[in-house]
Amino acid sequence: MPNILIVDDEPGIRESLAGALADEGYSATAVASGEASLAKLRTGEFDVVLLDIWLPGVDGLETLARIRDLDDAPEVIMISGHGTIETAVRATKLGAFDFLEKPLSLDKTLILVKNAIESKRLRRENTDLKKHFLARSVIVGDSIPMKALRQQISLMAPTNGRVLIFGESGTGKELVARAIHAQSLRKGETFVEVNCAAIPEDLIESELFGHRKGSFSGATADKEGKFQRAHGGTLFLDEVGDMSLKTQSKVLRTLDEQRLVPVGSDDTISVDVRVIASTNKDLEEEISRGNFREDLFYRLNVIPFFVPALRERKEDIPQLARHFLKELAATYGRRPREITDDAIDVLMRYSWPGNVRELRNVVERIVIMNPTTTRFDRKHLPPLVYRDGSHRTPRAEFSTLHQARDAYERDFILKKLDENHGNVSRTAEVLGLERSHLYRKMKSLGIAAKE
Repeated sequence: MPNILIVDDEPGIRESLAGALADEGYSATAVASGEASLAKLRTGEFDVVLLDIWLPGVDGLETLARIRDLDDAPEVIMISGHGTIETAVRATKLGAFDFLEKPLSLDKTLILVKNAIESKRLRRENTDLKKHFLARSVIVGDSIPMKALRQQISLMAPTNGRVLIFGESGTGKELVARAIHAQSLRKGETFVEVNCAAIPEDLIESELFGHRKGSFSGATADKEGKFQRAHGGTLFLDEVGDMSLKTQSKVLRTLDEQRLVPVGSDDTISVDVRVIASTNKDLEEEISRGNFREDLFYRLNVIPFFVPALRERKEDIPQLARHFLKELAATYGRRPREITDDAIDVLMRYSWPGNVRELRNVVERIVIMNPTTTRFDRKHLPPLVYRDGSHRTPRAEFSTLHQARDAYERDFILKKLDENHGNVSRTAEVLGLERSHLYRKMKSLGIAAKE
């Protein structure tokens, strides 16, 4: 239920507004002064404040200025019995949502309150999304390679130079791309990701450049492409080395001209996009084989980044494992978890061919499979981490054959999903399963499909 704070020194207005708002299903609180309203706002959460300009003591405009300084401030609608244009302009500059004149129109007041509540909801949602994005752009690790990577990001991110990120699958290339965007001049704009390896060849052009209704079978409406969606912001071309030569040609033209033509259209659309690309391939070798355009490579490779494999920075494993434990415990609504030094020692002996993504999957696995455990030891680790070295899988890890079979199936499916870049349809085909069957199996094993 939205909470509304009414601030007016006239008892009649306070009572009438509180009654009308209560009839509309709102929770209304009324006070007679700016000082009282600020005290209420410090102890409770309100979505909208209806604030009279002419108040005893601290007046409405000064109260408005103090409200706007609060964290997660409510929307403020100003009320005046004899307002002037100058007063309205001052209120707007101070951040007022809108302005009402006495005598109040009840219908107009209720409409403005409804709009202000929606504005507050959208603002809060936007703030939450930004926090979520920033959380997903935090680079964990204090090894020398990661310190160097963070330093490179801080130097290069504020420019508009194109970036090409090299690294094995699972090293965190998307994380680096998000970190670059989060520290760039475009951080307030959209970050749009395209997984070039996961989109079928016959749909990639439509995905990137959009299409017009009727341009091909299944095009039942106009569609905006990723380049347009990223206008003013950043476009991340993940695994760009898997893009076909035909699509590479169109991407090259778009980068050169900053313009594109949607599929099935003759209209040219201008775009302002910073492109960040990534690859797990040796693009120079792909060029020599004729699989990648040399001119596109030089357009993208203005600022190269190299993300090291996890085996090259094993000293980051303890910090990463504890970071994932905290993150996943919160995701699954579990109590905080700990991991013993003995278990960490086992993790550090493994070579991690799937890199950071594989480590996260292992941590997720032990969190899911041991819902009541708060302290994870080596016996909780899956068999795969004992592949290297002289360690053997602890016999006490599984108490039933069913648990052991589920563990093997989950590891195997995760490995195949990783090999196919999270594409469930392609993974199902490789495994010889119906797509719906694989989805059910993933759900039963606690594997979340990557959207």
